[in-house]
Amino acid sequence: MAEHREKTGDATLCGEGKRLKLRCVTGALLAAGLFLLGGRGPACAADPAPFHIGIMTGTVSQSEDSLRGAELMIRRYGDSASGGMITHVTYPDNFMSEMETTIGQLVGLADDPKMKAVVVNQAIPGTTEAFRRIRERRPDILLLAGNIQEDPAVITAAADIAINGDDISRGYLIPLAAQKLGAKTFVHISFPRHMSYETLARRRAIMEEACKDLGIRFVFETAPDPTSDVGVAGAQQFILEKVPAWLEQYGKDTAFFCTNDAQREPMLKRIAELGGYFVESDSPLMAYPGALGIDLSKERGNWPALLKKVEEAVVAAGGSGRMASWAYSIDYTCSAALAEFAKEVVEGRAKIGSMKDLMSCFSQFTPGVKWNASHYTDAGSGVRNRKLVMIYEDTYVFGRGFLGMTDVEIPEKYFRVK
Repeated sequence: MAEHREKTGDATLCGEGKRLKLRCVTGALLAAGLFLLGGRGPACAADPAPFHIGIMTGTVSQSEDSLRGAELMIRRYGDSASGGMITHVTYPDNFMSEMETTIGQLVGLADDPKMKAVVVNQAIPGTTEAFRRIRERRPDILLLAGNIQEDPAVITAAADIAINGDDISRGYLIPLAAQKLGAKTFVHISFPRHMSYETLARRRAIMEEACKDLGIRFVFETAPDPTSDVGVAGAQQFILEKVPAWLEQYGKDTAFFCTNDAQREPMLKRIAELGGYFVESDSPLMAYPGALGIDLSKERGNWPALLKKVEEAVVAAGGSGRMASWAYSIDYTCSAALAEFAKEVVEGRAKIGSMKDLMSCFSQFTPGVKWNASHYTDAGSGVRNRKLVMIYEDTYVFGRGFLGMTDVEIPEKYFRVK
């Protein structure tokens, strides 16, 4: 039986359970930067916004990209304190021990009678409880979660829609990309807290299975948790000291992957200096500037120009063909796209359950980049969760270009790995 496809604009929707592939139809990445810089600004400063959208992100030190995405929306639609649409708050850096503070901040947004949607990105532990309390008080408020850090079934029981990087698909694609670059060993670095998260644990299991099938040696290494007593500095120092030893032990044809953002910077620094591969970061801003001493103050917000400058630095450091990233930050894009989607839903121009409408908002902020999106399927029950959309974009290898990973057909067996 032929597969039914419905073409709508720049997206192709496949039949039930298939992956939605979306390619922006704008020109080259560099030409697209101008759109992303300016925004439209509030429609009229003298005319207060008819409703408000709350956005909670991390701080600059904890999750800068998500914060910058919120700032973009403030530039576009104005701060609610000045008659605009956006109310932006940040969760504590030490969010695991200050969960009640996070919950209180989120629930407090519902005190605003004009509040019609709340976006949390990253959706750290405590988001679900906050959403439940908001729902009890204000069932009219839309609740959207980006980059979730609670179990899928738990967060989607409270949220209207959730977005996450597609850790399941990437569990296969990242080792495959490592193989394409020349890696013979794949080192996965994490710690118990992250391995307690369902999607991260499944990704690790899929990576191990994929490495076995691809003929790559899989190694799991444990690192300190930055939220533990050692802090971020201690966790980074551990990586700085261990990568040279791992390269000596496993060889320079080793690809490294870690689950923590803060640990990427020392890892990239050592890989650029000593060899090895770093297959994927979900943002060129993630760790590369600090690792390579790149000043991006002039390029801030202009993602095509930012990517170009990072690439020049990577190539100059000897990392050409060995180090990669996504072209646009998933954190930045989620903050902006989820807020835009919420606005369109409130205005009646989009439907909360429409993947096409949702991904159309993502395309607005990532011109020139190809995305794949699909609903999350529970490995145990096989039930598709239509409130959780898993997304990933193509991998960009510095000094080489896009790797074409969004065109890869992932073997079905990996979606059943638990």
